[in-house]
Parts: sequence; C-alpha cells; structure tokens
Amino acid sequence: MHLPPPRLSYLVWGLAAAFYLFGFFQRVTPASLAGDLMRDFDLTAAALGNLSAVYFYAYAAIQIPTGILVDRIGSARLILAGALVSGIGAMLFALADGVVLAAVGRGLIGFAHGIAWVSTLKLISHWFAAERFATITGLSLAVGTLGAVLAGPPLRWLADLYGWRVVIAASGALVLVLAAAIRWRVRDDPVDRGFTSFAPPATRPRGTLSSAPRGAILRDIVEVFSHRNTALILFVNSGIGGAFLAFTGLWGVPFFTQQRGLSVQQATWITSTMLVLFALGGPVLGHLSDRWKLRKRPFATGAGAVVAGFGVLALWPLAPVWLLVVLLVVAGFGAGSTALSFGYAKESVPTQLQGTVTGVVNCGLMLGTLTQMPVIGLILDAHWRGDLRDGVRQYDLAAFQLGLLFLAGWAALSYLLLLATRETNARQLK
Repeated sequence: MHLPPPRLSYLVWGLAAAFYLFGFFQRVTPASLAGDLMRDFDLTAAALGNLSAVYFYAYAAIQIPTGILVDRIGSARLILAGALVSGIGAMLFALADGVVLAAVGRGLIGFAHGIAWVSTLKLISHWFAAERFATITGLSLAVGTLGAVLAGPPLRWLADLYGWRVVIAASGALVLVLAAAIRWRVRDDPVDRGFTSFAPPATRPRGTLSSAPRGAILRDIVEVFSHRNTALILFVNSGIGGAFLAFTGLWGVPFFTQQRGLSVQQATWITSTMLVLFALGGPVLGHLSDRWKLRKRPFATGAGAVVAGFGVLALWPLAPVWLLVVLLVVAGFGAGSTALSFGYAKESVPTQLQGTVTGVVNCGLMLGTLTQMPVIGLILDAHWRGDLRDGVRQYDLAAFQLGLLFLAGWAALSYLLLLATRETNARQLK
C-alpha cells in the first residue's frame, strides 16, 4: 500500500477543521452580541458571564472522555455526532425565549464542539507525517480562529441587518450540511481508504469502550498524570489560553466600549485582530517548533507576550488606545503558542495515551475560561453603581481593572509553571 495522497489527507483534515471553525464561531459570539443578550434576556454581567461560560462548562466536561474515546473508537464517528448535536444546539439557542433555554443551547454547542479539537488532532497524527504535526496543528488553530473572526464585525453587521437570532439559526443549518460531508469522507485512518497509515499501530483505535478491561480507562487517566508535564501544561493552558479567550470571547468589547469610548464595531475590530494574530501565531510558532525540535522555548516566548500584554492592560488601563492595541495584538500572536501544548503533551506520554493527554491539556484552556468569564462578571456586579444605558449595565474603571488584574495574575503564574516543564526536543516518549 502507498501513503495517502496529500489532497485526500487535506480533505479529511479540512472537513474536521471546518467543524472546529463553527465551534469557535459559536464560542465567541457573546462578545459581539453582549448588548443584545443582556437586553433580550435581562442579564446582569455575572449572568452574561455564566451564559457564555455554559459553553465552556460543557466543553471541559467532555474533554477527558473524548480523549479516551478517540483512543479507543476513533475520531470519525465522534466528529459526525458533534456536528449534528452542535447544529441542533445553535437552532435551540436562536429560538430561545428565555435564558434557561438559551443556556441549554449553548451547553449543547459546547458539549458537541468539545469533541472537535481532540478528534482533529488524532486525525492529524494518522493522516500526516509526525514531523508535520505541530505545523498542521497550528493551521487547525488558524482555521478555527477564522470562526472567531467571523463572530466579530461580520456577525455584528449581519445581526444589525437581520437580527442575531436569524444569523445563529443559519449557522446551525450550515453545520448540519457539513455533517453530511463529514459522513461522506472522514475516516479514522488511511488504512480505511486502502492506504498506509502515518500512525504507529499502538495509536490506532483499540475497539470499543465495552471491550476495554475493567479499570483500563481509569488507569489511562492515572498514567497520563503520572508524567510531570501533563498537569503543568494543563495549568499553563488555563492561564495563557484562558485569559486570551475570556478577553476576546466576552469582556474585551465591554471594556473598550465602556471605558475607552469606542463603538461596538471598533471594539470588535480590536478583538478580531487579536484573534487573527492568534491564528497566525499557531502555525508560525508551530513551524519554528518543528524546525528547531524544541517545544518549551517557543511556547514560553509566546506565553511571555501574553503576560506582558495583559499585565500592562491591567496596571495601566488608561494607556493610549494605540499602545494597548499593539500590546494586545502581540499578546494575541503569543497566545497562539498554546497550539504547541498539544504536541508537547503528546510527546510527554506513551503513544497509546495520545488522545487521553490531548483531552486533558485541552481541558486546561476551558477550565481557565469557564472560571474567568463568570468571576469577572461577579467582580463587575459587585462594584456596579446602578448606572444603566439602553437597558445594559455600565461598570466603572476600578471594577474592570480588578477583573483584568485577575486575568493577568493567572497568566503570570501559568508562565512560571511553564518554565518548570521538561523539554521533549520533539521526541516521542515510547
């Protein structure tokens, strides 16, 4: 048998990445729709933070189970199921007449999209050569981030034109069409198409969960955490990636509109630019990591940019807007270094645990964000002085600064823990 042709490998990857794009779009829609959601559902800042974070609660809850599932039954069926459920969730969110139903819809989207990233990384390890893993992982992050960019000014423009409910419902219909394409072409391994796999036999699906020996799943989790880098990388992602996602996904737009006098459109352009640089940072730093055969150094370089950007924002929130934008855009590029965490973690554990460890470290991104979003909302509400504008609560600078200090402090601690990780030199632990 021959290796799969590149066009087939990229088609399989592209369909999975398109599903990841949809989930990223849904992840950050509350940032552009914050005013609409607060008005239509009568939400406080804490309630908006919790509604946004429901996505991340569900996403985080499915991460470790997804890692175990892809190790044992493969990615294709999981991605198909995720596309179907997320389409239904988007429809439900769009039709919701109250915050409870909206939260259920957000939860379904987060639960389904939680399957996407881990499953896509597993596909990459089967359909591409190992030396391309970090680069294709970075490209995957770039594709996903395009979804977040679409949830910025384009979503705001369409929402103003047609209403946010129509746009969200249409996105749900599109992902159901995508599900049909996934069913048609995506397979777990090139062997399923008559080609030679890039993955060693130990990483191929091992059957079903029911075929696993009793206690094997728990042993997988325990073994993953027995390796030093796992817990450290999990926490690093929670601070570096979590702070970036909490800011661009929800609180960045209210900060710039309420404290710096920008319009919603201008604020969404800033967060969208951060997301574009995030998308670029993943493949650029991934390529350098593959070329240098290093994980820790490029990861720490990117993480340092995040700490610096959010540190200045927290300590000097009234700095010139142009300076904050420059620092935050650079921080966005640096946050793309979280794409390296998956190759770094994968190389730190035995090959048969790659899916499990990927789910674990991806959980870190969500644990950070699902904590930071509502906590910042609680901080804002605790310092609210009763100011309302068009039915939306307005918060003072001191309240925002406390929330930003919380983000910056978490990121700084994560950076220190990253320095404690053990370099793999891009070599897989056997």
